[in-house]
Amino acid sequence: MAKLTKNHKLALAKYDKDAAYALADAARIVKDITTSKFDASVDIDVRLGVDPRKANQMVRGIVTLPHGTGKVVRVLVLCTPDKEEEAKAAGADHVGLDDYIQKIKDGWTDVDVVITMPSIMPKVGALGRILGPRGLMPNPKTGTVTMEIGKAVEEVKAGKIDFKVDKYGIIHASVGKVSFEQEKLVENARELISTIIKLKPSSAKGTYMKSVFMSSTMSPGIRIDQKSISA
Repeated sequence: MAKLTKNHKLALAKYDKDAAYALADAARIVKDITTSKFDASVDIDVRLGVDPRKANQMVRGIVTLPHGTGKVVRVLVLCTPDKEEEAKAAGADHVGLDDYIQKIKDGWTDVDVVITMPSIMPKVGALGRILGPRGLMPNPKTGTVTMEIGKAVEEVKAGKIDFKVDKYGIIHASVGKVSFEQEKLVENARELISTIIKLKPSSAKGTYMKSVFMSSTMSPGIRIDQKSISA
């Protein structure tokens, strides 16, 4: 068993690890027990009663957080020349096509989101083995394969994120930074969780949302009372 650090012991003394807290209280506690010197991310972990191995129980979606994630999102747009100005005007960090495709083949993946057009997907598809494992592969379901390049860039920069249940039936997503006001964390978390609830597969039986925890990058997880989410 790992030895608890001094800061971890101090954090555990500030809340009951066996209790479930209202969403607002969980946000307050996470802010209070986070002692990292950097502005840590605040994350939500939702355990679902689904079997991700079954295609009809795969939970995946997109959500625009009201207050963004607090992260600087680096966006690469792979597009034809006629769309380059639209992408740049919307705030894309990198815009191009063949030159960036070659850079990626050479190992460059220094971006957070890749956006492209349907007509470009045959070229982008060849990058699947590089982009896929890093969660960078464009997908129509997440709005990153579109003709509305400018709109897609603006949405990502404004706080749109995509999420997917992992092989253990858990969704992990960031809902802000510790420096955020408590209410902003609550509103972002509520938007994410309500979206997950709406995506419940009709084939999922029993309890859909088994547990919800909030934590920061360096803090223990705080269990959230699910009744408080819609309050």
